[in-house]
Formats: sequence, structure tokens, C-alpha cells
Amino acid sequence: MDEVAEVRVGRGQRLAEALREDLDLYGVAELQERIELLQGEIARVQAQIERKQAGRAAAEALFSSRSA
Repeated sequence: MDEVAEVRVGRGQRLAEALREDLDLYGVAELQERIELLQGEIARVQAQIERKQAGRAAAEALFSSRSA
């Protein structure tokens, strides 16, 4: 039997596709829901940035204290 190969989606590809969507097809309630989802995603990304910055700061503090 022929198996269908999985198509890998590149990083950010789905977001890029969403940004190109025709918003004329959506009603007001759907657009408001979309905004809420996007705001949630922004908060999630900001939290991840903060975690990464904290991790980097901790690593820098650890390695700078060793060289002192």
C-alpha cells in the first residue's frame, strides 16, 4: 500500500499563512475572536522571551562570577 508522506510545516509558516488571509470573509464577532486569540499569542510569546532572557541572565551571572 502507498502511504501518504507527512508534510512538514516550516517554522512560522502557519502564522505567515494566517497573515495573508482575506479578512473580508470574517464577521465582526469572528474578527473580535481573532484579536483575542492573537493577543493571547502575543502574551505567550512575550512570556517565552522573558523566560529566555532570564535564563541567559542567569548563565551570564554564573559565568561572570567564575571569571572574577
